[in-house]
Amino acid sequence: MQKIILVGYMAVGKSTIGKILAEKRHMKWVDLDKVIEKNEKLSVADIFKQKGEIYFRKQEHLEFKKLITAPENLIISTGGGTPCYANNHLLLKGDNVVSIYLYATIDELYNRLKHNASERPLVANQSEEELKEFIAKNLFDRSYFYNQATFKINTGGKTPEAIATEIEALLN
Repeated sequence: MQKIILVGYMAVGKSTIGKILAEKRHMKWVDLDKVIEKNEKLSVADIFKQKGEIYFRKQEHLEFKKLITAPENLIISTGGGTPCYANNHLLLKGDNVVSIYLYATIDELYNRLKHNASERPLVANQSEEELKEFIAKNLFDRSYFYNQATFKINTGGKTPEAIATEIEALLN
């Protein structure tokens, strides 16, 4: 069964592009964070607040493994940190697995995140300067894991539809 995994930093468009790609390819799309929220009956932000990041990362790993081994074709939009914990980056390659690292500049990510930072537990309540510095440091720390993906696509200045079309061209 084919798995197409979208990885990248928060706000890069993994969920939006995943939905579009699923329609184009007639495949089921799942958002890993939404699976965890449904199972826990809590938002990701509330899981972080009430149970902590370690608990969240453990659930994330378990659900990611389930999705990778599920007996169906899936497009999986991961959370921004998914490949960086519990050796999840090792799941980005394998039989019938294609992973795509979607990336953007720090300024683009900042502009996307500043409007809904309160919904994202890792960046809530940060000033402009703090947020830009946090994004830069996080991208540096996570780049090794993101770069384990099969393909890399710069999302800068492109519509989600154009990015999905670019992914389709890589897959065909």
